Amino acid sequence: MAAAGNGSAGDTKAVFAQIYYKLKEELLADPAFEFTPESHQWIDRVIISFPDPKLAFLFFRPCRCCPPGLILPESTRLPGQLFRGASLDSRLAGSAGFSPFAPAAPRMLDYTVLGGKCNRGLSVVDSYKLLKGTDVLPEDEMFLACTLGWCIEWLQAFFLVLDDIMDDSHTRRGQPCWFRVPQVGMIACNDGIILRNHISRILRLHFRGKPYYADLLDLFNEVEFKTASGQLLDLITTHEGEKDLTKYNITVHRRIVQYKTAYYSFYLPVACALLLSGEDLNNYGAVENILVEMGIYFQVQDDYLDCYGDPEFIGKIGTDIEDYKCSWLVVQALKRSDESQKQILFENYGKKDPACVMKVKNLYKELDLEAVFLEYENESYKKLIAEIEAQPSIPVQNVLKSFLHKIYKRQK
Repeated sequence: MAAAGNGSAGDTKAVFAQIYYKLKEELLADPAFEFTPESHQWIDRVIISFPDPKLAFLFFRPCRCCPPGLILPESTRLPGQLFRGASLDSRLAGSAGFSPFAPAAPRMLDYTVLGGKCNRGLSVVDSYKLLKGTDVLPEDEMFLACTLGWCIEWLQAFFLVLDDIMDDSHTRRGQPCWFRVPQVGMIACNDGIILRNHISRILRLHFRGKPYYADLLDLFNEVEFKTASGQLLDLITTHEGEKDLTKYNITVHRRIVQYKTAYYSFYLPVACALLLSGEDLNNYGAVENILVEMGIYFQVQDDYLDCYGDPEFIGKIGTDIEDYKCSWLVVQALKRSDESQKQILFENYGKKDPACVMKVKNLYKELDLEAVFLEYENESYKKLIAEIEAQPSIPVQNVLKSFLHKIYKRQK
């Protein structure tokens, strides 16, 4: 089969974005369920037409991983359709000659799956290319790699929809959480279940005849279980339990991060690429351990940036202190504080009052946690590089180094 135009990062993102719409059309044509018009519209966004296609290029951005104004390939368009599934800029709504078939509310699939940077999904494609030693993949291999990447994005959407409900969050990716959208509410619980089941449908349709199909199913089930268990640890430690800082220590923090974040964000994309390459995951236990350590390092960076990052640059205002999070910073503070300093933490950590937050931040400064983090970051990098270079496979080393170099000393 001919090679797809996927050599550059921009080409890869464009192909990746187009495959989302193909997968969505397949899900909506799944013979296992006969959609009513209402259920079809709930999941799928209504088509929006533009009198001038140039306008669409100005105002459409389906997700941050793809370019504005993505044009669907003819094979996946409906009659008269050019663009699909993106948010419409409000400035266009009143434009002369504008005639949308506008929905009353956003549709579930685009709202929950799109909108992120797609780093996890794109990592499957990047990792597979590195394992194969090529910048350009045959069209069929590119499709399968992108499809597995989208399965991870679907998994992420499933986690986030339910996580937002459990955390009683208000915004996600710069817009209201799905359950807070009018007319949605607790229907979002079932939507999360549907999102998770979509993964099984996609894998069944495109990988059932592959020798690694059972391994893929097992991989996604295993990672989902570990992530859900990490969420349980987070909930009973931070949210549902009584506020008790004595429960917070580096072991608790590590277990939450390892299971809630590291497996699905770091291990899963590489494991998918390895299976697609015909590898046996049982031979890559050391790679799994390295990726989990990388995921823990990534979350420690997040905890650090929550307090010390520039809100305008990282795109959010940190609230770990107010939210009583089991953050790496508070764990380090507890470890290094004397009794009087611990008292400051006990009296002020987890309170919304800006004065209390400032007292905690001042204590962090007094304990010089910035320097503690920088030392941790440097030591983590040295340790990870040594473990990566001990791997016998050069392509695997390249994959791991690619992950590490993307996150080392990141500022957002």
